[in-house]
Amino acid sequence: MSQFSALESLAELREEIDRIDGEMHNLLMERGAIIDRLITVKARQGGGSAFRPGREADMMRVIAARHHGRLPLDTVESIWRVIISTFTYVQSNYAVHADMSGGDAAMRDSARFHFGFTVPLSVHASPAETIRAVAVSGREDGGGDLGMLRANWGPEDETWWRKLAAGTAPKIIARLPFVERLNHPAGTPIFIISNPLAEAAARDVALFSVDWRGAPAPGDGYFHDSGCESLARAPIDDGASLLLSTPGDWSAEKLAAALALPPQGEANWIGSHAERFALK
Repeated sequence: MSQFSALESLAELREEIDRIDGEMHNLLMERGAIIDRLITVKARQGGGSAFRPGREADMMRVIAARHHGRLPLDTVESIWRVIISTFTYVQSNYAVHADMSGGDAAMRDSARFHFGFTVPLSVHASPAETIRAVAVSGREDGGGDLGMLRANWGPEDETWWRKLAAGTAPKIIARLPFVERLNHPAGTPIFIISNPLAEAAARDVALFSVDWRGAPAPGDGYFHDSGCESLARAPIDDGASLLLSTPGDWSAEKLAAALALPPQGEANWIGSHAERFALK
């Protein structure tokens, strides 16, 4: 005997679906009402950024770990991303700026998968333009726009990570997609940048801009053996500039010591992100 009643009719099943759909809609509206209260509370406490990359990562870990059944995780992840991005937009309007210099289709897929269609999308011809657009969007309440940069690509003549080194410059706050798996529908590795967050940043992985001067820059294996990972590199006038990732508790000073960075060299922290969730 099946676990489902043999007497169930299509009409009864459709009624169940309608009931669930209504409950989901009501829950979304209830979530919106809580956001209204959140806005009021934050205003009394002096405001602050609406972005919470650390909290988002924790929530996504829970969702991915508990998911089962016929509904694809791709759909669940996209729905959740659109919900969180849209409610963040309702709380504090922002736009997403995307660097299209490496190709349009993949970046648009990533933008729409992770941010939906309510959040405005502005496209730019280079990483520098994208970073500049985010920088000028900063507000006194800690708000501002987000930027999307390819994590493992950049024009040969543009070391975009160096533009994040100044203390007031935008910083990397997330890496997407968060859930690692084969054939992800928006699988292009993306860094999300924002104006510096005073709180709620995810700090599992730290990122640094390193200018290697005074000696030839070593190969990627050297960085791996030193406890970090080389994500990108490009020549500069007097050496090479590298984008490196390390464990989240590393400082620029610790990185320089681990690499035996030449005295003429320079290391600058440019952000951090949550450890990605590897789907088994």
